[in-house]
Amino acid sequence: MRALALALAVATLAGCGTFRGARLYESGTRALEQGDTAAAIADLERAAQLVPRASEIQNHLGLAYAEAGRDGDALRAFQRAVDLDCDNLPAQQNLRAARTRAASASASAAP
Repeated sequence: MRALALALAVATLAGCGTFRGARLYESGTRALEQGDTAAAIADLERAAQLVPRASEIQNHLGLAYAEAGRDGDALRAFQRAVDLDCDNLPAQQNLRAARTRAASASASAAP
């Protein structure tokens, strides 16, 4: 339901491209929930292009990247989500977790 509310709010504010972005956000989120990471990334990347200032889209894109093992991309998407909306608590939590994973990976790779 939250995705639908976002879609309606975004569509009301900005027109066709933004409405298409909201629909892609919704389909990308659904694909992510169903385990179709490739489709999720494709839809969420396109949504992020259409609605570049949407923190929730960036956060879900980060989740999709993380699921695909693209940790650097995930970290950047979560950071962007927080930069866009510092009150996005899920994005803040995901950013902290991504930073922890990155630090852990760096420590494991050190000789």
